[in-house]
Amino acid sequence: MDSEKRQRYQNSMVSTYCRDTSYLDYLVMQDGTEQFYGSDWLTMLHSGRVFMVNSRRRNGLILFKRYHAEFAGPGAAVGGDYDRDCQGVLPIGNLSLLTLESHEEHQKAYLIRRQWIRLIKQITENSIPGQRVQKILDQFEQYFPSQMVMELPDETFALLVGVLPQTVRMVRGLNLDVNHRFNS
Repeated sequence: MDSEKRQRYQNSMVSTYCRDTSYLDYLVMQDGTEQFYGSDWLTMLHSGRVFMVNSRRRNGLILFKRYHAEFAGPGAAVGGDYDRDCQGVLPIGNLSLLTLESHEEHQKAYLIRRQWIRLIKQITENSIPGQRVQKILDQFEQYFPSQMVMELPDETFALLVGVLPQTVRMVRGLNLDVNHRFNS
């Protein structure tokens, strides 16, 4: 690359990073409304107690950490020391958290949480961002109604699979175009 092109390239690079801004301040839902994080759920998680996402319901919890998000689906343990670094939560479905009583219940719930983490890890191992987005959208649509998945913010999926929100928006837009053409 010659020096003139390099100079133009360097001048066009603008950093939008700001330490005080975060996706965790709020999320803009697909309908344009702002979704603030339920402080009641976050307070419960920070209490030090361990809970389990009710395995008899189609529900889950997106846990926003500093640089990524995790999904805890039905049967997964949440709270305790494991989620002390949680900065925000987004309940999905009619969230129900159950108190764990026995050591065996704790172990089982932690094993299920690990399975949910492994599922997301498998998705993120794909080096193509658009395919990661498509896979996470497909997975969520297996567990939750399509309308509910469509209402989740782009930033949520972006933090789950390590892509930019624009990538999620683009994949969703392509899916809408394909579905529209297919149904026409």
